[in-house]
Amino acid sequence: MLFVSQTFLFAFLPIVLALYYLTPSKYRNWVLLCFSWIFYTWDSGKFILILILTTIVNYAFGLLIDRSLSKKKWWVFFAIAFNLSILAYFKYANFFVSNVNNVITNFGLSPIKWTDVLLPIGISFFVFHNITYVVDVYRGTKRAFRNFIDIALYIAFFPQLIAGPIVRFHEISDQLRSRKETLESFYYGVIRFCWGLMKKMVLANSCAEIADTIFALPSGTLDTKFAWMGAFAYALQIYFDFSGYTDMAVGLGHMFGFKLPENFNRPYSATSITDFWRRWHISLSNFFRDYLYIPLGGNRKGTVRTLFNLITVFILCGLWHGANWTFLMWGVYHGSLLMVERLALLSKPEGTLKVVLRRVVTFILIIIGWVLFRSTNLEQAMSFLQVMFVPININYIPLQIATTINSHNIFFLFLASLVVFMPQGLRGYRILLEERGAAIALIQGFVLVIGVLYSISLGLSGSYNPFIYFQF
Repeated sequence: MLFVSQTFLFAFLPIVLALYYLTPSKYRNWVLLCFSWIFYTWDSGKFILILILTTIVNYAFGLLIDRSLSKKKWWVFFAIAFNLSILAYFKYANFFVSNVNNVITNFGLSPIKWTDVLLPIGISFFVFHNITYVVDVYRGTKRAFRNFIDIALYIAFFPQLIAGPIVRFHEISDQLRSRKETLESFYYGVIRFCWGLMKKMVLANSCAEIADTIFALPSGTLDTKFAWMGAFAYALQIYFDFSGYTDMAVGLGHMFGFKLPENFNRPYSATSITDFWRRWHISLSNFFRDYLYIPLGGNRKGTVRTLFNLITVFILCGLWHGANWTFLMWGVYHGSLLMVERLALLSKPEGTLKVVLRRVVTFILIIIGWVLFRSTNLEQAMSFLQVMFVPININYIPLQIATTINSHNIFFLFLASLVVFMPQGLRGYRILLEERGAAIALIQGFVLVIGVLYSISLGLSGSYNPFIYFQF
């Protein structure tokens, strides 16, 4: 069920809000859990059983780890192995068999007979939530939950269930047991949700039309200017798509009294790749830092070991995003850039000119990475990058581009660019929340209402794409 769908906006959300606030406080987690499972079942069907099974198993592991004195390491080892095996089977089995078949058929052998495994929506996210639960209990950061409803809600809470942010257990455990819903928090949640809705429906989808058209062009019809336009449009699309979802998730959390962690901090303002990863998908970066990079030794065991840890983390980060060689190479690419920055000992730039230059160079490097991320295969990625950096001019405009690059999409591509590159201190939803007198408040309200109505109208017409991160 998409946050931007009619079913969610006009049925699911009003019903769950009404029942939640009509229910006594001690039963509200029950309400949220039931509706979260309904939310997941709506599009995933029988895969709800996988979600519930993994929750039960990790609930049991949490209790065993919490109560055990001598076997904690074994229990957490088995828990992590169980979770990773579930993720590996559903996410990577098809990829593994496909590549094995490619190898053995080259030797004249018969391929392995295999029925493709369907990928449950959001499995990467709820598996990581399970892992952070058992690891936090093992480390003694938080005690295991005795109440199954509380841990089940942590795993299944619908705002962050299928596309994040990845909420580490210690960040939200106290809120699951006790939280305070206020009118101020609810109002903030509504504004934040509406801002995310507009980012997705108006900006991300307009950029998506351009990016999808250009990346789908037949070989030989792409020239340099359109290649850069497509890569730039995709960079804006993925940012507004994913940050828009995060805004809606954070907003929904506030409507129910939860404070979910932020996931973006103006990532295209970064002045290095290291800085970018402090700003982009912050919850994933924090997860890999706390549950992989630091346990591997972090930067405490010398330069060589630090570089090894960095490339290992980003290879796995790439694979986490999908079972495709393009994601693996995207992870290697970012890991390699981080290694170079580590060796170069980059310092914080001083002076406006240096900041601007570093920001431009960083953004170009990020765009190159997005081409790897967006391409269907490595062949397309290499061909696309070649056109970007080896000037090719075609004297005609392909029909697909002529029909897609219209005034509507160009206007919102330009608007998206302004939002991304505005001064660092400005944020869209904060502008809508600032109190600057009656006249400004009236303008803010008018802009918000028009933006939301326009976004809903786009949804009613069916002119939107699923969220990009649903595939992960």
